[in-house]
This record gives sequence, structure tokens and C-alpha cells, in this order.
Amino acid sequence: MSNRQVLQAITLLSMVAATACVPPATATTAVSDVRGASVASSPPALAAIDTVRLRRDLYTMASDAMRGREAGTLDELRASAWVADRAREAGLQPAGDDGTYFQFWPMRRIRTASQSHAALDGVALELWKDAAIVSPVDASIDLPVVWVGAASADSLARLDLRGKAVAALILPPSRPPVSWISLRAWRYTRQAIAERTAALVKAGAAAIVLVADDSTNNQFMPVSVTMRRGAYNIDTTGSDRIRERQPVLWVPQALQARVESARRLTLNLRAETFVYPSVNVVAKVPGVDPALRGEYVLFSGHDDHDGVRFPVAGDSIWNGADDNASVAVGMLAIGRAFVQQPARRSALFVWHGAEERGLLGSRWFVSHPTVPLSSIVAVLNGDMIGRNNPDSAALLGSQPPHRNSAALVQMALDANAHVTKFAIDSLWDRPNHPEGWYFRSDHLPYARAGIPALFFTTLLHPDYHTPSDEASRIDYVKLARMARWMYATGWDVANTSAKPALDPGFKLER
Repeated sequence: MSNRQVLQAITLLSMVAATACVPPATATTAVSDVRGASVASSPPALAAIDTVRLRRDLYTMASDAMRGREAGTLDELRASAWVADRAREAGLQPAGDDGTYFQFWPMRRIRTASQSHAALDGVALELWKDAAIVSPVDASIDLPVVWVGAASADSLARLDLRGKAVAALILPPSRPPVSWISLRAWRYTRQAIAERTAALVKAGAAAIVLVADDSTNNQFMPVSVTMRRGAYNIDTTGSDRIRERQPVLWVPQALQARVESARRLTLNLRAETFVYPSVNVVAKVPGVDPALRGEYVLFSGHDDHDGVRFPVAGDSIWNGADDNASVAVGMLAIGRAFVQQPARRSALFVWHGAEERGLLGSRWFVSHPTVPLSSIVAVLNGDMIGRNNPDSAALLGSQPPHRNSAALVQMALDANAHVTKFAIDSLWDRPNHPEGWYFRSDHLPYARAGIPALFFTTLLHPDYHTPSDEASRIDYVKLARMARWMYATGWDVANTSAKPALDPGFKLER
């Protein structure tokens, strides 16, 4: 992001921040004094969560004008400003940094610089068309090429490959992801590249050229797009260091003959690293009980997605309607419900940035909370809550080893029994489920910090991480029910005198 773009982003967000201290007046009606009993059967503002406003908000947030809300871009900042302004309009108070709705944080990116150059026998390879750089690396080499084709690991050990550029076919991975449900071809390709690279590095290769096989060739575009974007992380000490590794090029099948006959590989690769802003949007509805208003039930979601990428069926904007505009607008609706009738405890809302880059926004908030971390009594996180069977849903973190609060789980189950009556899919919460879905959303850093946490979702579908995840495909009746379930659970947590206890001995490991 250029200096000019950063200034544009700051100007855009400051327009919203300027009104951060003057949200509309909120309701102050006190709730009944509940002493330990469940109140999930009577959440008072369910009507505030309606399909008309959910549809209106989601069609805006997942529109082409938002350009897919990619983390670290003006599009993400524009979407965050929109969320903050809707929160202000709804009557939520700012709870970010310096009296605003925003918590900016630095995101570091490492990618292959555009000045990088690769050639076979002196003839240039056009990066990202003829060849992809698998991982950013600094490398200047001029080496002889040895073609080993489909040689096995045992065969490689018998060859003299040390100090040479080794060209090889990609082979099927030893543990093909036959049971993976989402993005199977993409995962298969990454696994195959990683295993073949490891074998060639072990054999002594100083540089590697991998040729796609039949199973990975059609993934050259989707996988190389992520390689070109590089790696992202929270900006911490040492995160700007470029790992020392052998350079690895990946080329499509169309170049196999050229690679087989090549005698020399020359590379001049440069990895560049820089920092630009991402942002969490943070808002609250203060509680009405003087003894409990300093404690929070935190509603969690993310507002970023995949941005503008290569076109699929003519569509290059990956809108992310279900992932995760569905939760972002659902949280606005839940916020309106709490404004209409505040609870004893305060309700805190965090729309995390850069979840798609590795849960970065939630990791930052847990490390730099805008309220004391010890004051957060529970986290109710949502990710993708608007698709699939209209009468089923999943609650992750509801069974061991993922469960960290039996009391919080019971509150959620009671809320579902009294309010929404979904059939609960328990399969995706099991530790042996191939997707590992529990570990892929923003509740995770909170759970690792010892805070009772749950993950509400309606699970994956064929449009997951494609341009087809559009607002027109959302089941708005189901979206409203899911938001009501999260609200009813949060209402119970916010009004029960005893906060949900952490399970003794809980230790989250994968």
C-alpha cells in the first residue's frame, strides 16, 4: 500500500471516527435480577433481528462495490468503516482505541518482488504465467540443471544432486487428502508440492523446478495466486526476516519439454517485506447492573474475505457473502437487540480484520484487548451462518477436547431448545473430523487464552472461497435464526449472576 493509499484510508476512517463519541441514545431499561437461573427462554428483543435489515445490510457488504474486502487493502478498510458507521447508527458505543470504533494494528507481508527474474538457458520465464515462486526467498544462482522426472525418494538418494538445480515431476502425496471436503484440489496440490520439495531438498538440491502432473496442472492458477500474494503475519519482532531456503519454481505441464531439455537455471529472486494497516472494529452496549457492567460477553466475527482474484465463470470478485458478511451483519442485528434492551453485563462486539490471513485480527485483539481480558466472560463467535439445510446448524467447542466450558455449552443448547430449535450437527466438532474446522475461526485465540468460547456455524458449501459466494444465495430466514441463537445465548450469559466456568484442566492442543 502506497503512502497516498494509507492517507486515503486514514481519511476515510477518520470520517467515521469523528462521530465515534456521539452514538444515538441507547435504551436504559433495567432487566430482571436473575440469580443463577437460565434466562434463554425469554430474550426480550428477538424482533430486532429481522430478515429485511439483514438482507439490506448483507447485499451492501457483499456487493461488488466492496470488492471482496481483502485484508490489508483499501477495500477492507472501506468495509470496516461501513460496519463502524452501521454500529454507530444502531446505537452501539465505540470500544476501540482512543474513543473510536477502530483498533488499527500492523500487518506484515512478505512476497516475491516484481523485479525478480528467472530463466532457463538464458530465456526468461514470465513469473506467475510460466512459473510460480513457491515461497518468497532471496536467491541469486546460476546452476546446471539435472532432470530426475518421477524418480522416487530412494532413487534420488543414489544420484549426485548436491549443489545442482534439480527439475522433477510433482508426484502424488503420500497422504492424499481423499477425505477433505473443501478446496480438495487446492489442498492436494499444496501437499504434493510440499512433499516433493522436501524429498528434493533432502537429496541435496540447491534449487528446484517442479513440473505439474495431471492432478495438479489445472490448479496452477488458483494455487499460484496465493503464492504470489506471499505470507502474512502480525508485525512482531523478527517477523520481517526472510527464511533461508532453497528457491522452488513450479511450472505448468506445457513447459515440461523445455524443462527436460534445459541445461542451466539462472535466478535473481528478491523477497520484499512491508507493513500496512488492518483494523478491528470494536463496539459495545454497556450493561445496566453496576456490579456486572464491567464484565463482557463478546460477540465475534470477521469482515474480510478474498478480494479480487482470477475470474471464475466471468466473475473475479470473491464477495464472501456467507464468509463472513453473514456474521458481520448478524452482529449488527444482535447489537440492535442489545441496544433495545441492555443486559446486566455489557455486550462487546469485535469485527476482526484479516481472519483469512491466519486469524490475525483476533490474535491481535487477544494480545492487545481494549477491555481487560479477564473481564471477558465468554466469546460467541460466528463464521458462515447463512447456508445449507434450513433446520440444521453446528456448535463447535461443544464437546471435548474442544469444549472449554460445559456451562457455556449448556447455555447455548438451552437457547437453541427455547428459541431456534436447530438440529445440531456434532460431526464437525469431533477431533478426527478431516476439516479441522474448529481451528479455523476467530474464537480460537480466545479459547487458547483461557476464555470460554463457542463457534456458531452452518458449515461449508460448494461456493466456499469462490466468486459464487453471493448475497443472492443466502437463506435469510436461516441467517436470522442463527443470529437469534447467538443473541439468545449471549443474553443468557449477560444476565446470569454466575459467569460460565472454564472446564478444569482444559488444554487445547491439535
